Amino acid sequence: MKIIKQFPLIILIAIFLISCRTTTNKDYPIDNLGKNIDENPNPEKKRMEIKFSCGEDGIKEYLDNGWNILKEDSQEKICTWKSVPATKDCDMENDKGCKITKPDKIGKEKIYLLEK
Repeated sequence: MKIIKQFPLIILIAIFLISCRTTTNKDYPIDNLGKNIDENPNPEKKRMEIKFSCGEDGIKEYLDNGWNILKEDSQEKICTWKSVPATKDCDMENDKGCKITKPDKIGKEKIYLLEK
């Protein structure tokens, strides 16, 4: 009679023990992991795009850190803006509607595509 009462407990313990088995990966043993890492130490290359505008140039810092230039491009860019009155009798301080903003200085923007 005691065995019948303990039967559900025995089954519960057996299910618990069976579910706690460790799994092993037979395709890739641990010994092969070291060899795969040594073959491809850094398969991915990093790419970055940087821009320098209006006379700034900091590309030397990147080249000193091991980056290589893949592509270089330049284009004109407005560096500063200035406000001028729309008419001769316009007061820009009191009449905000007569103020016109125009480009003041135009420079070059350099765009670099870098790879490491």
